Amino acid sequence: MYRAFAPLDSDEPLPRELVMDARRYRSWGRPEVAGLLWIPALAGTLFLVTWAGGSGKTAAAAVAALLGAMLLFARSGRRA
Repeated sequence: MYRAFAPLDSDEPLPRELVMDARRYRSWGRPEVAGLLWIPALAGTLFLVTWAGGSGKTAAAAVAALLGAMLLFARSGRRA
């Protein structure tokens, strides 16, 4: 059997099509987690700002910082 079908080489890289196909069907990554968590994080941030007695400018700054942090988190996992 091994004369007709040689065993696969474990050091041989995958063809480009299989690598691209594996990336296409990736289920969870940083962008998906950030997209899932931004609404609860936004609600929590607004709750904490109002609970601490912050103004509207403080709430807007906190929301901008949160969205910036989520954007950085989502983009930090990408590879070149």
